[in-house]
Amino acid sequence: MRRLSSVDKQGSTKSAAYAAPADVAVRCLSVIKDFGDGKERRRVLHGIDLNIPAGELTLLVGPSGCGKTTLVSIIAGILSASSGKVELFGTSLSSLSSNALVDFRLHAVGFIFQQFNLLPTLTAAENAGLALAAAGASRQSATATGAAMLSKLGLADKLHLLPRQLSGGEQQRVAIARALAASPRLVICDEPTSALDAASGRKVMQLLRELAVQPDRAVIVVTHDSRIYEFADRIIAMEDGRLVSS
Repeated sequence: MRRLSSVDKQGSTKSAAYAAPADVAVRCLSVIKDFGDGKERRRVLHGIDLNIPAGELTLLVGPSGCGKTTLVSIIAGILSASSGKVELFGTSLSSLSSNALVDFRLHAVGFIFQQFNLLPTLTAAENAGLALAAAGASRQSATATGAAMLSKLGLADKLHLLPRQLSGGEQQRVAIARALAASPRLVICDEPTSALDAASGRKVMQLLRELAVQPDRAVIVVTHDSRIYEFADRIIAMEDGRLVSS
């Protein structure tokens, strides 16, 4: 059971224990997501029911625009569902206040964005340690941990470079290191191999399995890259905002 912080009725931070079923990392119950209002309202997710086990790497596949990124953004707590319920390791996201949700997400979820989102004035090692620094680690400790993760991804000679001095594939690996450095229980990856060659993509997927797929953790990868299917414990297909196969 992981110790996190929550917010009481007065808004002050306090310690709380978030219990979770041992075998389920993510549970989605009748999740619906609409965008827009009135006549402009568009339904993107149509009542998603989904369990993702702990200790597994799950691929989420399907055509562009089918709702994959929207679904994982809701699972990560970045977007809110229009209706339905999402639980991460037994914690209902809708039961948390805004501050508690940010704190929970910071400790429990690592998100690898397709667009990297690196800070241009920070070095590769500093970018890789950002999540740790945000969680309260000293800048020196966070940067050192980020540097160690980058070394595992083959960027030991790039630690002091700025994002503009890195190739697209190298920036992608910095973004991956940032998500993994804080050892989150759930890692969500949006096209993590899209900017990588086959060898680098395999290295990333191997690292995800080694570091993140443990009995109390899970990984969800949104992908169009059939080269990485072999790394999956399960593959879930989506179409038009619905799950069509698993």
